Amino acid sequence: MQDRLARADVPLAMTWNLDELFASPADWLSELESLDAARSDVSRYQGRLGEGAATLLECVDAVEALQQRLVRVATFAHLRNAQDGTNPEHQSAMARVAGLGARFNASIAFVESEIAQLPDGLVEQYLSAEPGLAGHRINLLDLLETKPHRLSQDAEKALASLGEVLAAPGMIYNRSKSSDIQFASFKDANGAAYPNSFNVFESSHEIHQDVSVRRGAWKSFSAGLKAYNHTYAAAFATEVNKNVVLARLRNYRSTEEFLLQAHKIPLQLYTNILEIIQAELAPHMQRYARLRRRVLGLDRLLYCDIKAPLDPEFNPAISYEEACALLLDALAVMGPEYCQYVRTALTQRWVDRADNVGKSSGAFCASPYGVHPYILITWADSMRNVFTLAHELGHGGHFGLAMKHQRLVNTRPAMPFVEAPSIMNEMLLAQHILAKSTDPRMRRSVIMQVLGTYHHNFVTHLLEAQMQRLVYRMAQAGQSITASVLNQCKGDILRTFWGDTVEIDEGASMTWMRQPHYYMGLYPYTYSVGLVASTAMAGLIRDQGQPAVQRWLQALKAGATLRPLELMQLAGIDMSSPQPIHDAVAYVGSMIGELELAFPA
Repeated sequence: MQDRLARADVPLAMTWNLDELFASPADWLSELESLDAARSDVSRYQGRLGEGAATLLECVDAVEALQQRLVRVATFAHLRNAQDGTNPEHQSAMARVAGLGARFNASIAFVESEIAQLPDGLVEQYLSAEPGLAGHRINLLDLLETKPHRLSQDAEKALASLGEVLAAPGMIYNRSKSSDIQFASFKDANGAAYPNSFNVFESSHEIHQDVSVRRGAWKSFSAGLKAYNHTYAAAFATEVNKNVVLARLRNYRSTEEFLLQAHKIPLQLYTNILEIIQAELAPHMQRYARLRRRVLGLDRLLYCDIKAPLDPEFNPAISYEEACALLLDALAVMGPEYCQYVRTALTQRWVDRADNVGKSSGAFCASPYGVHPYILITWADSMRNVFTLAHELGHGGHFGLAMKHQRLVNTRPAMPFVEAPSIMNEMLLAQHILAKSTDPRMRRSVIMQVLGTYHHNFVTHLLEAQMQRLVYRMAQAGQSITASVLNQCKGDILRTFWGDTVEIDEGASMTWMRQPHYYMGLYPYTYSVGLVASTAMAGLIRDQGQPAVQRWLQALKAGATLRPLELMQLAGIDMSSPQPIHDAVAYVGSMIGELELAFPA
């Protein structure tokens, strides 16, 4: 295998075009400095929000306009750093954005404080008197709901000023992950050498058909993680303790309640997702593990074997161009407006797909308001890549439609809905391939890809959520969070879930070090909410056709104008009941059952 390219050596066609954000770093810097100067303009409204509805409207409109500029400035810096986090200029730009963000938030901190301190009923009067406030209605009413947890205006400003410091744990983790951590090369059973990295391991090595490659890569990967075990534990512990302190300052009953307040869902849904899926899914996944061990002929199934292909000889490579054609066909059911977005994204360099030194691992979609989405992925000519690209296009299609139909403050719904549109595209892709193919091996392959999606969201991310739940409760009880505590906690979670079907070694116990989600609030469980909703929605589209598609598109266009459960209800999904959760887990069991028939003993 070849060494990874430097960013400067990557073919241009494989990179995203950031010119539509800023034509040059100089233009970006000019806007950053201009925005830094403009943030003080909002101060003229300080102490005046009780004057009347017109003044309040002027203020919140001015804040929104500045926020739109900030999103654009921050996205440019973030994307450049994601494409190469080893570049000192990119690191410096990220630091400048973090500083600007903290100063900006301190400048506007008075706005929320003053609104929350207005006499009861006055905001509602303003909304009735001033039609222009209609676009801000949801945010204003949501703000009033947090009134019991708000601190004094000076305290809120102080916390906002510390934004860069409070975000430091995640910054340190991501900076180290992209720039510092190294993994030794390794050899397979034939003596061939392989380089290793976060991106290469996750996109290629851990799903490699050769057991000597998988296990050699795993040994190298685990050793690389272990070298940073205590450093990453310190970052994780700081993030946890920060949130515990903030929850207490704001008089929440628990850190979970504090972190969930912005998610706008009943606490029972969060509880159901964690408890029902773990209890009902574990037996199915243990069956899958036993099937994998038998089919692969392994004497024992290590943690690094749980994603190994069951039919390694059937692994047709798929180029990026072939994947684009397949995705356009699969998503045609979504209609011309949606498909035009997909076509443009795939052909106009909205996607960065190269692997290079310093590139961020995993995949994501950034959607700066007023521009268009940008997608990062590392392409390795695999069907798993196609499903991942479908996922990120789902995010982009969602926010592209929301941006077209909503203003900035109403674009992004609460987190429990965010993953539904992305996973929905994976479901549509699977349905399309299964409907078109008569090859039993292809059907088997697609089922395994779909199970990969469920594994990623119902196992990997859900067990991250369980990890957060346990760690936050330990921290609240005064227990120190150290590397040994985190390793023990993760190992115990994995052993409970997998039972005796998978050997949980030291490397598996350190897999909490792989994910940035621990620095993003209670993000991990929302993947499971999205998968439950998209499983139900894919079934409705299969059974009802265009009426279901139109309801789904309405939900995407609604942006943040409805709460997550209301968006799902608009699409025809009742997530107030635990039944969709039971149904989604049962669907996983049915697919594993089909694989058991396809690979008879």
